[in-house]
Amino acid sequence: MAIIPAELFLNVAKIYYRMEKSKKILIFSTAYYPLVGGAEVAIKEITDRIEGVQFDLITAKFDSNLLKFERVGNVNVHRLGFGFKTLDKLLLPFWGAIFALNLNNKNHYDYFWCVMASFASGAAYIANMLKFWRPVPIILNLQEGDSEDHFKKRWFGLINLSWRVALSRTQKLTVLSSFLAQRAKKFGYNGEINIIPNGVDIQKFEVRDTSYEKEEIEKIRRDLGIKEGEIALVTVSRLNIKNGVADVIKALVKLSENIKFLILGDGELRKDLEGLTKSLKVSDRVIFKGFVSHDDMPKYLHACDIFIRASLSEGFGNSFIEAMACKLPVIATPVGGIPDFLKDHETGYFCEVKNSGSIADTVQKVIVDPDKNKIIENAYNMVLEKYSWDLIANQMKEVFGRAPKDVSSAPKARFC
Repeated sequence: MAIIPAELFLNVAKIYYRMEKSKKILIFSTAYYPLVGGAEVAIKEITDRIEGVQFDLITAKFDSNLLKFERVGNVNVHRLGFGFKTLDKLLLPFWGAIFALNLNNKNHYDYFWCVMASFASGAAYIANMLKFWRPVPIILNLQEGDSEDHFKKRWFGLINLSWRVALSRTQKLTVLSSFLAQRAKKFGYNGEINIIPNGVDIQKFEVRDTSYEKEEIEKIRRDLGIKEGEIALVTVSRLNIKNGVADVIKALVKLSENIKFLILGDGELRKDLEGLTKSLKVSDRVIFKGFVSHDDMPKYLHACDIFIRASLSEGFGNSFIEAMACKLPVIATPVGGIPDFLKDHETGYFCEVKNSGSIADTVQKVIVDPDKNKIIENAYNMVLEKYSWDLIANQMKEVFGRAPKDVSSAPKARFC
């Protein structure tokens, strides 16, 4: 009988041990690729950079043309539903809970990772309620920057209640900003909070000073109707009340006619905003580009001169740091998580909330500011140091790597 060398035996045993001990994480996200927002980008950027972890993900199908299962990057994606947006979203907490229990019986997950307190996250908490004999520790990531009124009034206050329930059953909490950390405490969470922002793919967004890039940018400006000598403001925004797009349109009346406004994004307020541009007689200065893929976003940002979003509330704001990576001067409002990275006249410029006069004044200030280039460089260097996805992924890897606490020891949020 052949004798197995001791060294070979030990190596095989080590490999087997690592396989057995490798982390398995089930992610809950209401939407996922190819349906992309800031949260979806964050999941992919983080999971693509973490090896040795099995990532599975439960999401809503939303589109009948999408596959029920596929591998996207480093994630096994399971889409539940029939391809109808509202129905799939409403079914997701319950269908997702049963699906999660079945997956967990097979894979024995170390964590459920809930990205935002959403319909998908509801599935994780319901699954744990049904699996009372051995619930899975939950990592909750908060990204939502909605206003207090939104929490209290939307869905008859159920959003407010869902946060309190989720936080009372969460073992580890990560948030994008100091603002969201304080909001979690306000909702009664008294456990450890890890502030881990979203990041930016520096290589994707940074300026490349090549002849090809310059020609492409010039072509984009021509196609958009931005003439030589005109100044292009740009925003990347869902067209809703929270993002303050109407206030920027109103500011155009107070600005010279060589200033145009490019809007990248779509939403429920588009028709209202188009009507506003007509009533203010600035429709020839506002360009509604609609949805632009995240891959195409950098070239549109490079084709513009100033990034602006006059938010009413904001959890963090990936678009701002992406604009900074493009070396655009950034105008924002001092709300939510924005002050974590934007310091007035250091890394950007603040204007007042819901104040078109202040917005106009700030735009004019940026145009003539002799310190503008210094501020742009400060912002770019800050993004390099603090907001690269490599850094963010390492921070999340530490969270995943720490031993899970017993579910029964979860910090309890106060229901008050």
